[in-house]
Amino acid sequence: MARRLLVDAMLGKLARYLRMCGYDAAYALDRGLEADEDLLAVARDEGRQLLTRDRQLADRAPAGVRIDAREIDDQLRELLADGFDLSLADEPARCGRCNGRVAPVGEDETVPAYAPDPTETPCHRCRDCGQVFWKGSHWDDVRARLRRVKDETE
Repeated sequence: MARRLLVDAMLGKLARYLRMCGYDAAYALDRGLEADEDLLAVARDEGRQLLTRDRQLADRAPAGVRIDAREIDDQLRELLADGFDLSLADEPARCGRCNGRVAPVGEDETVPAYAPDPTETPCHRCRDCGQVFWKGSHWDDVRARLRRVKDETE
């Protein structure tokens, strides 16, 4: 996944979906970015494509992508139309919470009480924030939503 993204404050849910699809999707509010000039500077300095609902900001950003829709399904449709690959990877690559890279949890490692036993369910831990992830019902729900949106778009 080559695209590095910067997702503005109005698109937080979309940022989580993009991360689940393997994108390096930095979220503006995670970094305390609100001013247009700060967003443009980070996009430029880090080689990130800016996704925003702000028409003027999108026009100012090199390769900026303006998202018109407010609802997540419609936002996903817009990205599909722009050529984004919205498929879940076989294994999680990015943390939905902080965008850090995730790594498999070994069967002998301890996990928080909220996580399943890694000897029974493969788990992944964020290298940055420590959050533990596994492919459970949320993963299935996201996969179903992505599949439905793609089918409706084709």
